[in-house]
Amino acid sequence: MDHNDHMALLRDGLPMQGGLWADLGSGTGAFTLALAEILGPETTIYSVDQDARALKQQAQAMAAAYPRVTLHSLTADFKRPLDMPPLDGIVMANSLHFHANKDAILRLVHGALKPDGRLLIVEYNTDRGNTWVPYPFAFPTWKALAHKNGFTETRLLSVRPSRFLGEIYSAASLK
Repeated sequence: MDHNDHMALLRDGLPMQGGLWADLGSGTGAFTLALAEILGPETTIYSVDQDARALKQQAQAMAAAYPRVTLHSLTADFKRPLDMPPLDGIVMANSLHFHANKDAILRLVHGALKPDGRLLIVEYNTDRGNTWVPYPFAFPTWKALAHKNGFTETRLLSVRPSRFLGEIYSAASLK
């Protein structure tokens, strides 16, 4: 997948320009960069990852490509409460599938959003994991999990083929 694929997976879930967003488990920032391009220069993004080196690499790429987007890099574990203001939206791209107990994480995510805030998920469309992706969830599973944790209006945004586990999808849910 490339930058255009990342943007295509997110685009239909982003209803506005600007705003206050977070990318949880952002790594080197593939989806953070896509958010910045789609949402534009009036955007503030909190990029959260446990890997400080990845966040540094991401910050350099953001400064070069989107210098007017405000980026806050947080070296932190998104399974714990984070020091951020209430958010318009959160992206979790290929980060939730590393955790068996999704409910506890989703309660934190739900609480971090403003009323009518949105959660965008990018995930492999399977319920069968492996060593590298231990706890993926297909879209029907996500829809039930989102509802169980207080999210509404969950909808499928986009699907892309993936050489790894066959297919990847994006979905949006509202608080």
